[in-house]
Order: sequence, then structure tokens, then C-alpha cells
Amino acid sequence: MRSFPNPLTPAEEKYYIQKYTEGDLEAKHILIERNLRLVAHVLKKYQNLEEDPEDLLSIGTIGLIKAVVTFDPNKGNRLAAYASRCIDNEILMHIRARRKSGKEISLYEPIGTDREGNEVRLYDVMETEEPDIPEKIDLKENIQKLYEKVESELSQREKLVLKMRYGLYNGEQYTQREIARQLGISRSYVSRIEKSAVQKLRAFFQ
Repeated sequence: MRSFPNPLTPAEEKYYIQKYTEGDLEAKHILIERNLRLVAHVLKKYQNLEEDPEDLLSIGTIGLIKAVVTFDPNKGNRLAAYASRCIDNEILMHIRARRKSGKEISLYEPIGTDREGNEVRLYDVMETEEPDIPEKIDLKENIQKLYEKVESELSQREKLVLKMRYGLYNGEQYTQREIARQLGISRSYVSRIEKSAVQKLRAFFQ
């Protein structure tokens, strides 16, 4: 992560907050700039997510700006403590929004590669070798069939991994790292479970 200005001392923070409350916009800019290191600190907890660090830094900075603008020194809190919560909230809102929008296309997202190095998608289990067939089938019927096979043909662990990975049944979407952490297994094991489940499902759509 890039280098940032040193944080303000308690005395400096109090001084610039007072100046800002009096309408000094330069004080506002100083409060933001000298707390950018705090954004980088909060981002450390999200370093294992599949998110662009620079994007998260920008989003976290928005949270910092909101914190400076809305901070009330009369409540007895330090700006850093209040800003940390605002930065955290801003990043979490961004991640939740991405996952929510991703549910609509989750069946089409890459889930790995096959032995030939070709990209594999969950929707690929419904494809046939005839190029004109996918354009003629009813997508809704095939998705319904896919869900039925998820329930009837997969093990509990396979079902759980696919549900978590792709947000099936309107659930939350998680990365392989997040699933591994929650289930207490390795990321590579999550990947193997995922590929095994896809292979089982593929047989019903060929």
C-alpha cells in the first residue's frame, strides 16, 4: 500500500476539528489527509477478498470523508474510532451491493478451468456439443432442473459449497477463501469440492 502522512496528535486533531467547525475548509482537508493511514489500516481485514485494493482504498476514503463531515466532538469519541466504523461501513456496503448484483449472473461466472485450460462456468453444465441447442432450450426450465439436481445428487458439503460460492437460493456469495475460512478447510479443498459438484451436474445436461 502507498505511504501516507503521519496521523495527527490528539492536540492537533482537537485544533483542526475546532477550526473545521468554525468553517475552515482547509482544516477539513487536513483532517482527511492526515487520517488516510487509518483507511489503509481498516483495509487490511479485507486483503483476502477478490476486490481491487485501489477500489477499496477509494471507497474507504469516501467513508473517511463522511466521518470527518459528520463527526461530533461533543460525544466524547476520538475521530479515529468514529472514522474506523464509517470506513468499515462504507466498504461493507460496497461488498454487499456487488454480491447482490452478482446473484443475477452468478451462474455465468468463472469457477475454474478444465484439464485443457478452458474456462469453466456453472452454466456450462447445461451446454451440449450442438451449437444451436442452447438457443432453443428454455433457460428457466434448465435452471429449475439444475436446482433439483443440486438437491438430489450432491452431498451435503457439495451443496453447501455451491450455495455459498454462487449465492444460490438468494443467499450470500462468498469467495473460495471465505468459504474455506468458514468451513475450516483449505481453499484448494473448496476448489476440489466445487469442481466435483460441477462434474456431477454436467452429466445430467449432456
